[in-house]
Amino acid sequence: MDALTTCLLAAVVVLAVVAILVRARRRATSRADGQATTPPRRGPLRLALHDRVRIRDREYAVSGTIRLVEGDWSWVQHLLDDDSGTHHRLSVEDGPEVELVLWTAEPGATVAPGAPSIELRGRRYTWTETGQARYTATGETGLPSAGTVRYHDYQGGGGARLSFEAYGEEGWRVARGDLLDPADLTIRPATEDR
Repeated sequence: MDALTTCLLAAVVVLAVVAILVRARRRATSRADGQATTPPRRGPLRLALHDRVRIRDREYAVSGTIRLVEGDWSWVQHLLDDDSGTHHRLSVEDGPEVELVLWTAEPGATVAPGAPSIELRGRRYTWTETGQARYTATGETGLPSAGTVRYHDYQGGGGARLSFEAYGEEGWRVARGDLLDPADLTIRPATEDR
């Protein structure tokens, strides 16, 4: 072997040893702290079909889940049913801090995405991002089990949001959203009802 190959092989071995030590240290630390090595079963990211979610003073049942991925970024949307006939969803973006938004469908809205700002129901929203993601859907979503979605997102004052989504080749779905504090949610897993 030449010197370059020997150096590369040594570097790979050192990296493997470091990775093993880091993993072992994390396990030992979590055991020493009395924490489980697996994350808790429930939370906004891990809601399951038929779980109950109380948001502020209203209770919903999870009827479906859409998991979205765009590059190295992912988020989840849980479809919520409160027997009112209005479509609601809870979006959960996991980052340095979890961002929760409760969305309410606006099926009669006549606005379209693309403008730098949009006015809807007396509130002005400013464009924040546009993209396309892959999704997988489970439960009662009305969507194929997998596909793509295009989106345009806008923000207004006071945590207000406006979203446009087009799944596959369908037209735009419009929804207004309100940013939530995690304390606004109470989750009751479906297994507690049995």
